[in-house]
Amino acid sequence: MTAIEIMNGRPESGGYKVDVSRGGHNGRVSSEWFSRPDDEKYSSLSELNASVKGRAERSQTRTVESAAIRVEAHRDDPEKLALVLPDADTPVAPTHWSFGQLASLSGAPAAYLRQLPAPLAGINLQYGLTNHRAEQVKTMEFANGRTELRAVTGPDYGRIYDHELVSAVQRIAGDGVGDTRWKVPGVLDWSTGIYNPMVDVTKDMTTLYASDRDVFLFLVDDRNPIEAGTLPDGSPDLFFRGFYCWNSEVGAKTLGIASFYLRAVCQNRNLWGVEDFQEITIRHSKYAANRFAHEAAPALANFADSSPQPFIQGIRSARKRIVARSDEDRTDFLRKRGFSKAETGKIVETVLAEEGRPPESVFDFVQGITAVARSKPQQDARLTMETRAKKLLEAAA
Repeated sequence: MTAIEIMNGRPESGGYKVDVSRGGHNGRVSSEWFSRPDDEKYSSLSELNASVKGRAERSQTRTVESAAIRVEAHRDDPEKLALVLPDADTPVAPTHWSFGQLASLSGAPAAYLRQLPAPLAGINLQYGLTNHRAEQVKTMEFANGRTELRAVTGPDYGRIYDHELVSAVQRIAGDGVGDTRWKVPGVLDWSTGIYNPMVDVTKDMTTLYASDRDVFLFLVDDRNPIEAGTLPDGSPDLFFRGFYCWNSEVGAKTLGIASFYLRAVCQNRNLWGVEDFQEITIRHSKYAANRFAHEAAPALANFADSSPQPFIQGIRSARKRIVARSDEDRTDFLRKRGFSKAETGKIVETVLAEEGRPPESVFDFVQGITAVARSKPQQDARLTMETRAKKLLEAAA
């Protein structure tokens, strides 16, 4: 087996050394991890799927005339509103999310309506629904002791259920806890630079989440690291594959899948050393379910089973392609690609500090650009610079 192939077997029990000064940083998973309460965290894909599928089975959807929805507010309970839908036996209680959707349909700010007494808010909502120009809306109702209104969308909303995405992930990842290659990630020890893929999946470490309005999953293939060249000290530069995906069956966000290579995941679930980031999104439009079946789910399966050779070859080509041998060459290379004088100087200085020599190859410049991008305080500026680095790497392949 050559040095540019997937390493056989499991890593040593203590993990393996990684260099996270290279590549990009991605905080999306960390943001999810930080903001989720315990009741939105799951220790396995089976547990997660049972939860989101169970609520789908207890839900019903239908299309109704917006003007036929009756808003009720009771004097003895001025804090609550109820809705009576056409042909329904009992009123339904809007959730925080669906109330916001109703307010949007009514043309009234949700924050303003929430400050009003229920009778007054009800009058405003009733007027808006009666005069709603689209006339029809699609509701999603959930029965769990009492009936809740989980979502109110346009009639052409193309719902992809959260459990459909989780099931698609389960087909490649089983339970997501080590029963297949794809699993909840391990953790980087910052004191040693060792990444350990073998950690127990607890609620504090999990990357499987679901709330009443969305689902988010992050899995990696970190027991099978990929060697793509060497570091300045001669040790292997190791990557592994990862992906995260998300969905909202109630209209809170699109469905999306992002795939990439990375070098480590820290305890706060930040992604380090990210390369070759790819993302697809699907809006919940009329044909969304069909697009999920024919585009998103196959793309996920293809990434899970694909060879890393194109990625590795791209890294090798970028390392071999020498584009600058003098300070003038380095300045010209970066300035011609839209980098400012200040950015150019910082990129060269960063590579010199991290590699012990100025940049020469495309790969050197890419690493310098992504390192400078990590220092950008504004996310948009950081993503813009990382995208430019990615395009350089792709052009060198």
